[in-house]
Amino acid sequence: MYTNGVGLIVAHNAGAAFSLKYHLVWCPKYRRAVLTGSVAERLKALLSEKAAHVNAILHVMQIMPDHVHLFVETPPTCAPASLAGLLKGYPSRALRCEVRHLRDRLPALWSRSSDIGTIGHVSEPTVRRYIAAQRGR
Repeated sequence: MYTNGVGLIVAHNAGAAFSLKYHLVWCPKYRRAVLTGSVAERLKALLSEKAAHVNAILHVMQIMPDHVHLFVETPPTCAPASLAGLLKGYPSRALRCEVRHLRDRLPALWSRSSDIGTIGHVSEPTVRRYIAAQRGR
């Protein structure tokens, strides 16, 4: 990791410098409030484990009774939709094996949808101006 010219902390690998951060949100099926107590604690552990496995950094994780919020940073080799699928799939299988009432109450742990938003420190108009200014160089 290093700081670029505008103070942004950037990670790098052999071929790229990057700062890819996302806000992911998803809910249990039917928005049921099942993510409480030991289920929430186990979910946190499973999400941390899976994030480490895919080389993602979990900056913030908030488990609410009826939804999950993550602020995650990934390398460019991990597409946002794939990341959401991995972070939803692995804990779902593990939790449904470990916690009987999740199997009994829900046909699947998660709803099919998720919300993925990019986190950036530069706005779209700034990027457009920067690219336009490069023409004269």
